[in-house]
Amino acid sequence: MTQKRQAPPKLWNPRLDTVKVSDMVNNLRLDKKNYVNVLKEYLIIIGLLALIVVTSIVEPKFLTVANLTNVLRQFGPPGLVALGVTFVLLGGYIDLSVGGTFSVAAVIAMLTANQYGQLQGLVVAIGVGAALGCLNGLILLLFGAKSSADGLFITYGMGIVCGSISQIITGGGTEHLDRGPLTDTVGKGTIGFLPISFVIFLVALVVLYIFQKRTYAGRSIMMTGGNPTAARLSGIPVNRSIFIMYLLSGLMAGIGAFVLFSRVTTANPSVGRGYETDALMAVVIGGTSLNGGQGSVVRTMIGVALVTLMSNCLNLLGVTPYMQYIVKGLILIAAIWLDSKKER
Repeated sequence: MTQKRQAPPKLWNPRLDTVKVSDMVNNLRLDKKNYVNVLKEYLIIIGLLALIVVTSIVEPKFLTVANLTNVLRQFGPPGLVALGVTFVLLGGYIDLSVGGTFSVAAVIAMLTANQYGQLQGLVVAIGVGAALGCLNGLILLLFGAKSSADGLFITYGMGIVCGSISQIITGGGTEHLDRGPLTDTVGKGTIGFLPISFVIFLVALVVLYIFQKRTYAGRSIMMTGGNPTAARLSGIPVNRSIFIMYLLSGLMAGIGAFVLFSRVTTANPSVGRGYETDALMAVVIGGTSLNGGQGSVVRTMIGVALVTLMSNCLNLLGVTPYMQYIVKGLILIAAIWLDSKKER
């Protein structure tokens, strides 16, 4: 039998090649769009990393062991405050009272440490911070404040009240710490090459990460921030979640206050000024959404690291504190704008 000869394959199919070229063009457009989106999302991080690179070139002291150890030592107080604020933002609210809470906790705890003992001072710092956080949560719940705007104005007012209380207690002056073993350990001690204050931050980070990811209360806060109406209809205790997240915010501010005055050995009514800005900036740069429900304390650690390094870079470059406030304010505005663009 003779086999039927097969027709030779076509070497060119105009329609097929047109489709392939079209797909390639579309893929290139998608890739370009993805690159632009990535650039928008990480623009601030890229800018801060560029600042770090420039500083390391201009100022050789930046990469010395002494300076990097100092950066780790400064990491504790703002990092602890930012961890607490993370949960408030995860829950869809905001806390502008952390600066005032920080100040009043530092002042009262230092006076207690000087008069009754340093361990008692630590307990008072934690207790004052937690109590003020609970008060924020209770005011929001009792007044029926169920929106982020309500939380913003109420906590702003509480911050002013706390700052005024600090002024009354100290008479507007500065209190000095009588040093002791506990504050010396927290303020100056190290474990290996890591300062104790940084180790305290790491312990808090691990505990709060487990709380966020592995406990019902932590997941409830995230669900409350993601969609409070759906969370309430699903049986999530929304009111309890609001109370817990403000409790955590105040608690971490109190611990941060003790860590700070253990290092600097002074406290005054303005010691917590600016911590609310630094905390918000670190949390938003770390990727926690201002609309709630998205974020992580681990990513907050990245934001805190960048903000702390930025402050260190600006100090080494000789930038005045007033200019640093301007830079931080602009970065916070940019971070909020980028977060809004990302959400849309």
